[in-house]
Amino acid sequence: MPAKFHEQEVKSSLKNKRKLSAFLDRLVATHLPEIKKAALNYIFCTDEYLLTINQEYLKHDTLTDIITFDLSDGNGILTGEIYISTERVADNAARYGTTVADEMHRVIFHGALHLCGFKDKKDADKKLMRQKEDECLEAYKNETEQ
Repeated sequence: MPAKFHEQEVKSSLKNKRKLSAFLDRLVATHLPEIKKAALNYIFCTDEYLLTINQEYLKHDTLTDIITFDLSDGNGILTGEIYISTERVADNAARYGTTVADEMHRVIFHGALHLCGFKDKKDADKKLMRQKEDECLEAYKNETEQ
């Protein structure tokens, strides 16, 4: 199943959605070979929209760039909803000196990596997550430049 991309009161300006969806399928297959299909839904939204989700479901009263929900039921299909604040992505791109497109792809891969079991609470986990994000970003850029 291809990943789906939805916009909630925002424009994501995401390009090459088919290539990105195929890349995400391969990312999941690489890290979770037992999964038959991946059904990933990415919802691009505002800070306010994501803050409401963060408060309601996670009991956190902070802005964040991404929240990932694993909705899988053990039937061999990885099902997830990934909410991304386009405002946080743009702010983080400026803060870290990268393009909005690169930061958006990093966050998209971050959500998929969470669904594949990667964590980011401990320092060692954060380091591994960043390494995996970098690998995905580089591989995806190489694919889309061809």
